[in-house]
Amino acid sequence: MNKIKEFFKKSKIYLKNTKKNSLKINIWLFLIAFSIFILCFLWFFQIIFLNKFYKSYKTQELDKAASELRQTVNLTQEKINLIAKKRDICIEIYGDDLYAATTSNKGCMEFGNKNFKVKRDFINSGLLEQHYTLINQTYQNETLIYALKLDTNLYAFINASLTPLDSTITVLGNQFILATIIVLILSLIIGYFISKKLSKPITKISNEAKKLADGNFTADFKTDIDIYEINELADSLNYAKDELSKTEKLKKDLMANVGHDLKTPLTMIKAYAEMVKDLTYNNKEKREENLNTIIEETDRLALLVNDIIDLSATESGNATLKIEKIDLVTLINQVIQRFKILEEKEGYQFIFTHPKKVIINADYKRIYQVIYNLTNNAINYTGKDKKIYIIITEDKKTYTIKIKDTGSGIKKEDIKHIWDKYYHNDKKHKRNNYGTGLGLSIVKNILQSHNYKYGVESSNQGSTFYFQISKK
Repeated sequence: MNKIKEFFKKSKIYLKNTKKNSLKINIWLFLIAFSIFILCFLWFFQIIFLNKFYKSYKTQELDKAASELRQTVNLTQEKINLIAKKRDICIEIYGDDLYAATTSNKGCMEFGNKNFKVKRDFINSGLLEQHYTLINQTYQNETLIYALKLDTNLYAFINASLTPLDSTITVLGNQFILATIIVLILSLIIGYFISKKLSKPITKISNEAKKLADGNFTADFKTDIDIYEINELADSLNYAKDELSKTEKLKKDLMANVGHDLKTPLTMIKAYAEMVKDLTYNNKEKREENLNTIIEETDRLALLVNDIIDLSATESGNATLKIEKIDLVTLINQVIQRFKILEEKEGYQFIFTHPKKVIINADYKRIYQVIYNLTNNAINYTGKDKKIYIIITEDKKTYTIKIKDTGSGIKKEDIKHIWDKYYHNDKKHKRNNYGTGLGLSIVKNILQSHNYKYGVESSNQGSTFYFQISKK
């Protein structure tokens, strides 16, 4: 008794600390409501409608017995007794050459008198079958009668007495009241523990999600409960947390790297401008040299700003593709021409092999930028031989464009990160001689917007970036 009181005391505190529309309350109320519904359902069908079901059942037994009698050949007393015993009913067969009767149900009505009204009325009616309901005067109970004509002068009268169920219903009703109280108490207790068990991991996940929303990436969504959907939710949130953590780190790295890239040329521009102003303004040769440095740093600054704008446009989906027919060989030759100064001054070699003519449908400006950025990337990482290979191959369905350097290659664990903004093997910003660190991110977004397959293959003899264009 003390334990029950303690349970209801805990339940009161539990309800007080729980919001009305919470999962705990909803699960608890659902289980209680379901229990009440089942109890009401049983009450109606086991107590209120019991007499009707009982009468329906006995009527069906009479119908089955009648069907068996019709199908039985050469009726004998033994066969009639067998059917009566099987169905717990009374049967009387009456005819000119046969009279047989059996009683297998206490309270059955007997038809031994030829002048019995039901028998006389049915025989004289000429009907093949008829149902009757009478009050058995001997036992003062309701009796069901099924009269049927088996042959020209052969009749069967099947009857079953309906035992009064009032006392049985009263006993069942009293038992059901007790059972209802016990079931409701059990529903309260079981509902309490089930709702607590199910809501606990969801509450934990919710609290951890609030931490994540506040930028706390140490949130842990693991749960101890073995429920597939909850574990799936926890795994999805842990994955989202990891991805958000990476995004946040990339954002911070991007800000730091962009800030560094902006600061360096601005510092150089300011320093050389002050030098021209204060020191070399009257020395033409020095002044020209300093001004050229200012122009180079301004170009580098403009390149960074343009790359940031291009990356933002492609990532946001605001960049509209202008699809047109393009001669890819001509386009790549134009890109190589832009790097001609590196051939002349620094000894770089651009080796371009291709079919005679390659016509594709694409956005000229964007594909130009892809080729330019991949070539620029190869320049930055090629080996001491300073060779860059640009190769176009074809099959029946696609053109494959490859741009290869001869450098030391990319580590396997780093390959999946190279398309990230400012990603470097040492995880630190390293400003290349040519470019801004955003080139491969721009390439990835442009190729994805064209639905082109792309990737990279790397070894200690160099890296090959490639993408495929459908001929259709």
